[in-house]
Amino acid sequence: MTTLKLVVVSAGLSRPSSTRLLADRLARATGEQLKDVDTEVRVIELRDLATAIADHMVTGFPGAGLRDALDAVAGADGLIAVTPVFTASYSGLFKSFFDLLDNTALTGKPVLVGATGGTARHSLVLDHALRPLFAFLRARVVPTAVYAASEDWGSEGDGHTEHLPGRIDLAGQEMAAEMTGRPAVGRTSDTYDDMVPFAEQLAALRTG
Repeated sequence: MTTLKLVVVSAGLSRPSSTRLLADRLARATGEQLKDVDTEVRVIELRDLATAIADHMVTGFPGAGLRDALDAVAGADGLIAVTPVFTASYSGLFKSFFDLLDNTALTGKPVLVGATGGTARHSLVLDHALRPLFAFLRARVVPTAVYAASEDWGSEGDGHTEHLPGRIDLAGQEMAAEMTGRPAVGRTSDTYDDMVPFAEQLAALRTG
């Protein structure tokens, strides 16, 4: 039986890290959809490679640990990439790591993107920064990307407040479908399924 390789790249800097937490939950959701498939999951924490990434950028030569991480990403059947938001975009460490990948390493590869930030106002980073980055690298970015603000984890930090679990499950379904070539089934509800169009909200204000 062929073993699928799922690689998770987390650019969280702290420990514990909400970025790593989101990455782990996305990996778990994808893994649950791949229960009938032999799957190998590897997590790469860029925090541990920060010095090696900087060294490679000035010397042109990767250390053994960084080389191994780059090879793992290049050889993966699917990639989950999660970054904290710094100054309205992905972190410099996150971008630097992917700058070191061969330009063709992600061609055609399914990629699930996620980001974490202090406020929901940064959620567009998924579409104005992460999707263009992986589109440039010719990856196949799954439709559902996941952003988690501080309040999404709940005051108790349990990570199971209202809408976030549904989006994580949906993203995991789509990622598993991309990795196996199967259609996504059993779609869960999306946070935005019940969203009231802005025009309707304005109309309600005028008549209220």
